[in-house]
Amino acid sequence: MLRGLAMRVFAATVISATLAAGLSPTVASADPVPVFPGMEIHQANQVCTLGYVDPGLKVAFTAGHCRGSGAVTDKDGNLIGHQAVYRDNTPNGSTVSADQSIADYEAIVLAGDVMANNILPGGRPLESEPGLAVEPGEAVCHFGIITGESCGTVERVNNGWFTMAQGVVSQKGDSGGPVYVTNGPAPARIVGIFNSVWGQFPAAVSWRTVSQQVREDVGAPTSLGGPPA
Repeated sequence: MLRGLAMRVFAATVISATLAAGLSPTVASADPVPVFPGMEIHQANQVCTLGYVDPGLKVAFTAGHCRGSGAVTDKDGNLIGHQAVYRDNTPNGSTVSADQSIADYEAIVLAGDVMANNILPGGRPLESEPGLAVEPGEAVCHFGIITGESCGTVERVNNGWFTMAQGVVSQKGDSGGPVYVTNGPAPARIVGIFNSVWGQFPAAVSWRTVSQQVREDVGAPTSLGGPPA
């Protein structure tokens, strides 16, 4: 989980921003709504996949280009939280240069009464290690609401993002889904948030880069953003 001080500062900041905007983070319901990585989420007319959930901080992440009017719901229309902050400079068109920086994340403050967990649909926990970086040829998996889990390798590491090949697939609706590495029965570790498909290669923004951008967006010193304590 994101246990670093920077993420605690971030959580307090986005929750305060949500309250200042008159949005209540708690909505009463008869049964708690489950919130987990890999679930389907709706924002205005956008349908995407939730990428990472921190149950303790009640904060979740998806792609920035999935942003909507503020309210975030599950596929049945149940409110799960509100959009807090985002970055998105995803280029228009079908090509992007390898040296171009891509920022594409959204943070969501979860409603107080949801049942948040960090378990992927396949049953494996998804944990965060913000300093973790991937290398070309490394095995990775991606989960999206349309294609489910698909696995392959890192094709190329670019400027804050990476492309994948050898089996990783994606379709519209998979945006924002988690990209992760696995090691036997151990928990998966998130390494990216799915962004788009450039040419023939699915691509994700680096979780390491997203973690840095979060620190910048909340004004937390860089020294606070190391691996979780």
